[in-house]
Amino acid sequence: MKKILVMLMPLILLCAGATAWGAASAGGVITVDMDLSGQEAGKEVKLWLPYPVSDRDQQIGDIKIGGDYAEAAVYTDRQNGTPILYARWGEDARSRKLSLSFSAKRQELALRDFPEKEAAWDTADYRHYLVPSSLGPTDGEVKKLADKITAGKRTVLARARAIYDWTCDNMYRDPDTKGCGKGDVCELLKKPGGKCTDISSVFISLCRAAGIPAREIFGIRLGKKSGEDITTWQHCWAEFYLPGYGWVPADPADVRKAMLVEKLGPQDPKAKEHREYFWGGIDPYRIKLAVGRDLVLNPPQAGAPLNTFGYPYAEVGGKPLDFYDAKSFKYTIGYREK
Repeated sequence: MKKILVMLMPLILLCAGATAWGAASAGGVITVDMDLSGQEAGKEVKLWLPYPVSDRDQQIGDIKIGGDYAEAAVYTDRQNGTPILYARWGEDARSRKLSLSFSAKRQELALRDFPEKEAAWDTADYRHYLVPSSLGPTDGEVKKLADKITAGKRTVLARARAIYDWTCDNMYRDPDTKGCGKGDVCELLKKPGGKCTDISSVFISLCRAAGIPAREIFGIRLGKKSGEDITTWQHCWAEFYLPGYGWVPADPADVRKAMLVEKLGPQDPKAKEHREYFWGGIDPYRIKLAVGRDLVLNPPQAGAPLNTFGYPYAEVGGKPLDFYDAKSFKYTIGYREK
């Protein structure tokens, strides 16, 4: 087993002033197994994986990395500080395998004690979370809609809640969407069906257009059984910044998923319960892996900036593989109780 070199830009692995762990928590061991041996021979292969770290709401430990790579290291991207496990195989490699395993424990969040009065803040401090992304504009029709939704709302909290309610009311979960969705906001305003990245992206673009710092969180869901294949369990949710309080989670995508699965109408009391729960609250059956859109990885990829980094990404001879196709790409992600 080869050792890896860890090269992190400044990164807080366990935030100071961490909140106390509540009774509701979940955890286990996640194992990612990559096998790129079947890709074209005689080509250099590069792999980038989202790399888990501890923060206020999750604990990551027992990290083990092995494989037959020529080199590997842990880096972060420059814009978001997202941790990245990078590995490379030379042109003469016949086997290209990597395994990453770690334990994860996550707490349930239920943030409800929002301040009645909004604190003073400087938008320049959160400029990165107010600008548009390639698929999430903040001008044109998006700006017009954001202004309409938030008309008369004077505080960040009131504007964010209005956008959250609008997203829950007007978006819907489309189970035929590939992966987690692209998050193409202009297209989604025409046809408001998609999955978690789509629904979260609409919420975030509208927030940013309304002057509210917001960001996507990319992760993966944890299993609820003793052992499960979670290869396709990636999930994206949103956070907005509330001045004087901090980052607040919001997951309109899981509201719409619950409504679809449980066959709930908008006025059903259970649908309203889900809406209130995912406003400032998220369940413990998920871990955070990455933040940011339009990522230039580290080391930089040959392909275009990544729309999202919730999945493994690899290039063979400088050409990207389809990370949605786990069978062709050949990777598995497993979960087991610790």
